Amino acid sequence: MTAVDERPAPPAEAPRRRPNRLLALLRNSWRQLTSMRTALVLLFLLAVAAIPGSVLPQRGVNPEDVRDYFTAHPDLAPVLDRIGAFEAFGSVWFSAIYLLLFTSLIGCITPRLRDHVRALRSKPPAAPKRLDRLPQHAVLPAPEGGVAAIAAALRRRRWRVVVRGDEVSAEKGYLKETGNLLFHSSLVLVLVGVALGSWYGWSGNKLLVAGADNAFCNTRQQYAESKLGPRVDSADLPGFCIQLDDFHARFLESGQPEFFDAEVTVDEADGERRRANFSVNAPLRLDGANVYLLGHGYAPVIRYTDRFGKSQTSNFPFLTTGDIGLTSEGLAAFPDINVDPATGERGENLQMAFSGLYLPTAPAAAPFARSEYPTERNPALNLVAYRGNLGMDAGIPGSVYELDQRQVRAGKVKEVGTKLLRKGETWTLDDGTTVEFLGTVPYITLSVRYDPGSTLLLVSSAVLLVGLMGSLFGRRRRVFFRVLPAGAADPTSGSPTSGSSLVEAGGLPRTDHPGFADEFAQLVAAIGGDGRSDEEAGVDRDGGDRAGAREGAE
Repeated sequence: MTAVDERPAPPAEAPRRRPNRLLALLRNSWRQLTSMRTALVLLFLLAVAAIPGSVLPQRGVNPEDVRDYFTAHPDLAPVLDRIGAFEAFGSVWFSAIYLLLFTSLIGCITPRLRDHVRALRSKPPAAPKRLDRLPQHAVLPAPEGGVAAIAAALRRRRWRVVVRGDEVSAEKGYLKETGNLLFHSSLVLVLVGVALGSWYGWSGNKLLVAGADNAFCNTRQQYAESKLGPRVDSADLPGFCIQLDDFHARFLESGQPEFFDAEVTVDEADGERRRANFSVNAPLRLDGANVYLLGHGYAPVIRYTDRFGKSQTSNFPFLTTGDIGLTSEGLAAFPDINVDPATGERGENLQMAFSGLYLPTAPAAAPFARSEYPTERNPALNLVAYRGNLGMDAGIPGSVYELDQRQVRAGKVKEVGTKLLRKGETWTLDDGTTVEFLGTVPYITLSVRYDPGSTLLLVSSAVLLVGLMGSLFGRRRRVFFRVLPAGAADPTSGSPTSGSSLVEAGGLPRTDHPGFADEFAQLVAAIGGDGRSDEEAGVDRDGGDRAGAREGAE
């Protein structure tokens, strides 16, 4: 007869749930992205990605140099343009690194900040059983007052203290992790400030000649170079106008600049009209924009009179060549007004251009190629006259600072003479026309900017430096004290004590701290009552121990 097992069958095991591979992949990717190693790699890549923006010309800063680069490198320039090398800081790859670094820093800071706040709110840990195994260890006579006196002495030195029976635990040096978090949080704010300035900021450069006829109004068309953020439209520019009334410059005898000051009249959007002065290190503050003084120069005033007696005057600025004497080069071009007033007949379509070299302080003798001083001690204008079809009526874009030499090489424009003119002198050309050098008026180079993230950048950069100092010089450490009753065994010798009770002390640096041994010895000496004052022991009751401060204590 076969026995039958009547025990109930074990319950069937629930099928194991397969891990979601997508979630696991996302979790691992997030951990890798938010690790400190990844953040450092991204920071390095961001520095590498900024190299093209520093080496190659950028369209937003100097479109003329980009155009020249295309001319000089016709094969390489289109390839670089396709990958965004001429707009490096707005390219897709730079933005991708920027956003990944931003995300990595936030993901790295958030859990560390939570852990740091938890550590600040928690009490120092209990003293270990074997204090003699700690890096620093000492046995000293118990002070009067016992545990309470030890705790009071530690609190005076800004230690976080907790008393547990006959034991005292103290901790110090949270400044290191606090500074570390401040540094990384400020770095995130720096990125936010850069993003705000890139999206909502704008800038423009303008060369402004003195005089009411040359007043500049804040419209994009009047800028020589301008750059608007992707979130800014031309209609968003604040309305104001600036007129240069006068400019003052003072130089040392060596030619080095000493003082610059621009006097302007400002018409604001609300209709207010006011006078203002600004200089290189003191920009003009307006509602919605700051105006910075970048440079200055001279605009020669040249009057050209044709053979029928009609005059035209040019005060176009001459650009400095970069030498210390402010030698300047420029062009004065005059359109064709060759019409006989008696008959109304138009003559040959000939336009005049004068390519000039202006010397604020010309040398006493030739060659007149370089100014000797930046102020006008002996001004002279060296002109080269050209006559012909300059293409001024053809609508062909060209430089207003130099003559198009292609017209000269093609024979459309011919040189008709050269002349060195002093102030007030007149030059009569071969066809009876005259050119007179009347003097100069000053001009200044302005940079008008608005950056909504500048204040945030300034504050976050300052906090970043403070956090970096705390991170570098802060040292985390702990000390423990245990009061041994009279008759207890001496932890050092193992023999029973006699008389008064003892205190066993131990110290543990949480980070590398070369000065912790001296700090611990001074702390033990001050608490043990060895007859020395706090000052003799190297302790400042108001500001903590000096040795610890020298080593970067909190």
